[in-house]
Amino acid sequence: MASPNPDGRAGIDAALVQQLVSAQFPQWSGLPVTPVEIDGWDNRTYRLGDTMTARLPTAAGCVPAVEKEHLWLPRLAPSLPVPVRPVLGLGAPGEGYPFPWSVRGWLDGETAARARIDDLPRFAVAVAGFLLALQRCEATGGPPAGAHSWYRGASPAYYDEETRRCLAALEGRVDTDRARTVWEAALAAEWRGEPVWFHGDIASGNLLVRGGELSAVIDFGTSGVGDPACDLVIAWGMFEGAAREAFREAVGQDAGTWARARGWALWKALLNLTGDAGADPGRAANELRVIDAVLADHERSG
Repeated sequence: MASPNPDGRAGIDAALVQQLVSAQFPQWSGLPVTPVEIDGWDNRTYRLGDTMTARLPTAAGCVPAVEKEHLWLPRLAPSLPVPVRPVLGLGAPGEGYPFPWSVRGWLDGETAARARIDDLPRFAVAVAGFLLALQRCEATGGPPAGAHSWYRGASPAYYDEETRRCLAALEGRVDTDRARTVWEAALAAEWRGEPVWFHGDIASGNLLVRGGELSAVIDFGTSGVGDPACDLVIAWGMFEGAAREAFREAVGQDAGTWARARGWALWKALLNLTGDAGADPGRAANELRVIDAVLADHERSG
């Protein structure tokens, strides 16, 4: 039995992946295993040959996403306007690795950095189109928002205590009075709609671009059925000006949904700013930019 290399995050490295593949999917055992250029945090992802990836959760809290995606992505994919990674195999714990894992198809493209996008308002409309198509997918029997989605799709009230701790910690660094007003408006805008599918982490790192256009959406680990407000956070995280307005108009949604979306964006930016991002001037500046945009957007909406 292999002893995972402690230098790999969560004990995961290419040698372990090669052993798992050889033991459980011998038809692919001769293929090279190489790390992807940009990896996530909840999972380690490795190229498997030229057309596949192996994706391994880094912690127990990320495990529910494996079977969820294995079950639901094939059902959602035919109704979506851009590809999602096809699920090719479900791996089991083994070789000293304790969690289930998966083999997926590889999708060509680069993460959606602004410099790679030809027309940002048009890209924003394409993202909105993806979200609306996802919301139209049949939600019956889908996984209701909860721990598996890190409570995306539920009320932002789940993070109320954490948000208020962040506000107290950032007193003097952000306008906490205005931020508290935005947060309380988000809590007051209770969602009463029919549950719909949400992605849960619509951000530049999970959107792929080819030829300057949206080409795929990846990482449905936080997806589920519930309130779609969490999927609007990209309005402030990536878009501004004409692109934000194009996204807002194309995706629609009522005032309450936008209020909750501002709450989700504010929570995440505050949390990042009190964490590792707070010590990195570049990342801190970006979180402050998001907070300022959310506060200004709330005031315009009122």
